[in-house]
Amino acid sequence: MLNRETIAIIKSTVPVLEIHGTTITKRFYERLFESHPELLNIFNHANQKQGRQQTALANAVYAAAANIDKLESILPVVKGIAHKHRSLGVKPEHYPIVGEHLLGAIKEVLGDAATDEIIGAWGEAYGVIAGAFIGVEKEMYEQAEKQRGGWEGFRAFKVARKERESEVITSFYLVPADGGEIAAFEPGQYISVKLAIPGEAHTHIRQYSLSGSPGEGHYRISVKRENTVPDRPAGRVSVYLHEEIEEGAILPVSAPAGSFTLDRGDARPVVLISGGVGLTPMVSMLRAIAEMQPERKVTFIHAAQHGGMHALKDEVDGLVQDRPNFEAYWVYANPTERDRETGAFHKEGYVDLPWLKQAAGTRDAGFYFCGPQRFMRTVKLALKEWGVPAEDIHYEFFGPAGGLD
Repeated sequence: MLNRETIAIIKSTVPVLEIHGTTITKRFYERLFESHPELLNIFNHANQKQGRQQTALANAVYAAAANIDKLESILPVVKGIAHKHRSLGVKPEHYPIVGEHLLGAIKEVLGDAATDEIIGAWGEAYGVIAGAFIGVEKEMYEQAEKQRGGWEGFRAFKVARKERESEVITSFYLVPADGGEIAAFEPGQYISVKLAIPGEAHTHIRQYSLSGSPGEGHYRISVKRENTVPDRPAGRVSVYLHEEIEEGAILPVSAPAGSFTLDRGDARPVVLISGGVGLTPMVSMLRAIAEMQPERKVTFIHAAQHGGMHALKDEVDGLVQDRPNFEAYWVYANPTERDRETGAFHKEGYVDLPWLKQAAGTRDAGFYFCGPQRFMRTVKLALKEWGVPAEDIHYEFFGPAGGLD
């Protein structure tokens, strides 16, 4: 436990972190990779290039400092990050390395303002925070390995089937290469896929939501092909999967992880809202409800650019048409003439609060949503304006967590 003096020093640095947080975390990653380039095999290079990882870490450090006297209040955030760490293979021996370079970055950026007293207090605080992560992740590693069909680290999976779902999304059906059982998962969780791309100095790890149902004997991921931009590696992995990975290929995969999961203990209506490839965890949730809670009222809302970019539509339509308490609505930002001729969508434009109220019918429900950050911000603000309680609002970021307020 931290003493009062240390807590006071940490809290006094909160305004400084609010101003310089991203600069500190940017320098932290530069120091980290200069000293330990092998860690580039774990971290997402695209998120580094785009600054998303630096911003997410800055927000996490800021939250830890602001809540240093009541760390239990950010335990849900800790668990969400710990799930990602376990899925990527972050281990206890990595934490001292991170601590060394984080403190070094604070000292470099703040200069003389980072007194020995402040650096000492942050060293103590980091030790407590790192200990919390290590403890939570230890339990997660043990659970992942010891569960039925579980395993440690990465396991070889074969691409049993590859199926194009839309102009930009392709599904990969993965089965264990050793023919053994696979671990169950909660609807909304993800797996990590590790790729060694020819010509690349480091491996790439990407986390993809599972879009199928638990208990099927395979994992299904539905991957969007991202556009590549010079000097930005955002699309490198998805393009490689789409263009180079065929049926029969072997991919190293980690056991399912993630804290964005469907509350199956809640019998109230559920509203599943997605944009773009954010529909993947929503489809998994819809399938699970259809199998395990078929009496539950479900409203499924998906936003896409147009019908050509709308993946898994027939699958969702099939689940909905056989269940009178299930409804699905499609929102197209730029519908094609064919979309108009066939009546393929329910709303042109974007999801807004008046329409959402009409589609959902009630705010006494569990709301789950996922998609591009701007889309998620719009949905969250609409739900808050409607008066939906915070405990009924659930969402997932693809990649490092960002801000929606």
